[in-house]
Amino acid sequence: MKNEELKIWELYRKWADSEPESMTFLPGSGSYRKYYRLEGGQDSVIGVFNEDRKENDAFISFSRTFQQHELPVPVVHATDPSGQAYLSSDLGDLTLFSYLSGIRSGAEDFPEEVIVIYRKVISLLPLFQVVAGKDLDYSKCHPRQVFDSQSMMWDLNYFKYYFLKLAKVPFDEQKLEDDFHTLVHFLLGAGADHFMYRDFQSRNIMLVQREPWFIDYQGGRKGPLQYDIASLLYDAKASIPEPVRVLLLEYYLDVLENYFPVDRKSFRQFYNGFVLIRILQALGAYGFRGYYENKPHFLKSIPFAIANLKYLLDTKSLPVPLPMLEEVLAEIILNPSFRHLPATGNQLTVKVSSFSYKTGVPADDSGNGGGFVFDCRALPNPGRYEEYSSLTGNDPEVVDFLEKEPEVAEFINHACSLVDQSIRKYIERGFTSLTVSFGCTGGQHRSVYCAVELARHISSKFGVTVDLYHSELNK
Repeated sequence: MKNEELKIWELYRKWADSEPESMTFLPGSGSYRKYYRLEGGQDSVIGVFNEDRKENDAFISFSRTFQQHELPVPVVHATDPSGQAYLSSDLGDLTLFSYLSGIRSGAEDFPEEVIVIYRKVISLLPLFQVVAGKDLDYSKCHPRQVFDSQSMMWDLNYFKYYFLKLAKVPFDEQKLEDDFHTLVHFLLGAGADHFMYRDFQSRNIMLVQREPWFIDYQGGRKGPLQYDIASLLYDAKASIPEPVRVLLLEYYLDVLENYFPVDRKSFRQFYNGFVLIRILQALGAYGFRGYYENKPHFLKSIPFAIANLKYLLDTKSLPVPLPMLEEVLAEIILNPSFRHLPATGNQLTVKVSSFSYKTGVPADDSGNGGGFVFDCRALPNPGRYEEYSSLTGNDPEVVDFLEKEPEVAEFINHACSLVDQSIRKYIERGFTSLTVSFGCTGGQHRSVYCAVELARHISSKFGVTVDLYHSELNK
């Protein structure tokens, strides 16, 4: 069992005073944090492993303050003494983004029931920013306590180095740097007196019985009020229609006025500037993940961010003169390779499953056929030993048994190489589904372990959706 899995397993055992019945790796995250769902006698919980202790400290500290204010955030149940792992509430798998994607019929379709949920989200935002924000321990903030000039320059240089340079967009570096400083100087005038969530967007909002719950605020710090609402309303792939944005911004200002007077003209002037810097930060993130880390899924978000950028420049004047930046943005907007919007639903999903040969290979419900079926029956079988018979490939004892066998690692490496080749080609050709199945005698030990290892490998290497399913364990 890997170090992070062992930490989380032991943390659960101490917290629940019993072994978890299962621990499932949850693939798919834009960060370096690793998530596991642990189930046992108590309700399921999420185990998080993150080597960045300061980031963990911020999340735990903020969570406890938000809970004191009865805000809907996960409860931190237990923390590891190393500071690298913790257990928190399991809020399920439905994000606001996935709900939005499933209910819309097109880019301009934004049903009233979605607007209702967005209103619920927005009505809670000032409680984070203003009410709970005054009680937070800002010494826990990481990497900075305030969204200050240094923070803004980091975001702008992120855009410069990971988007402009990697996408080979030409610019005069000194003139662009001058514009960056001009923009930052202007934005500092908005003040930084309240909690800034930092990444307030639809993928960080969970829906539990249609009520919003909030996660991933560990990057929060003091900052301007405009930034979070700009992040939510200009969330790239959420693609909120402009009339709805106008409606929701007014609603936010109405809610905010319950806490103090708001100068709406001044708020909007700074708001447009923060929309701009947020879009540039997002483009930097997409460039870093897509161009630098070679995760093509993130590149698919670029056209949506470009569409937001085009609307901003077409309909709203920039708050201060930024000639070089405007020239660069015009170059991006006019570049057809950036403007092309990919067809919706064209993201590759890799379905990885384990099964028993006694019940047969799982059916491919994608309609594509094909894929891979790997026979694990030639590998050493822990199921032959009494001490492992009641365990599964998710249990540390079984994992340790298999990881001591060199031929198991060799088998998985070969499987990963074959699947990697197909994933690259499937992404290139726009395919949407690939199935990979691992079978063994009982579908309990070897196949489960191999499926988990492949899912982990794919998630760390490619920006695709990975669905992991164990046919025998989920009966």
